[in-house]
Order: sequence, then C-alpha cells, then structure tokens
Amino acid sequence: MAEFYKFYLSQHQNVTCRRLHFLGTLLSLLGLISVIYLGDYKYIYLPVTFGYLPAWIGHFFFEKNRPATFKHPLKSLACDFWMFFDIIRGKIPW
Repeated sequence: MAEFYKFYLSQHQNVTCRRLHFLGTLLSLLGLISVIYLGDYKYIYLPVTFGYLPAWIGHFFFEKNRPATFKHPLKSLACDFWMFFDIIRGKIPW
C-alpha cells in the first residue's frame, strides 16, 4: 500500500487538486455522518457525490490527469483518506 501511496501522491502534485480532494473528503465524511445520524438512508448517494465531484474537478481541470480511482477504486479511496490525514498532520502542503 505504501508503494501505491507514492504513486497516488505523484498524481496529486497540483495544490488546487489536493485542496479539492481535501474538501471533497471532508464534505463526504460530514455527509456520511449526517445520513447516519438522521437515519435517512435515501440520501446515501450524497456523501459519494460530495467526495468524488470536487476530486474529479481537481484532476480534469487542474492536475490534467485521470483519477486513479478509475483503475484502482479501493486503493485510491484508502489513499485519499491517507492524504487527507497527512494534510491535517502537516505532512503534505495545503
């Protein structure tokens, strides 16, 4: 997984792309918590939308590459959270 994370970070060198990923992950987590707290699971698609839409905008318009999630969805999801927490810890420039 550590080797894939290195590749994942190489696909997120643009600061705007990373910021959009961070925003998408944060909104996704908040959306998931809200859906669970409210118990209204008909809106379970919203956290997914909140997470992927900003990330894909970052890739297509700023990073100018294809999201790794198209070929490696589970590894990419795990690395997205890894990057999210690395940004919070100050290991990756915001």
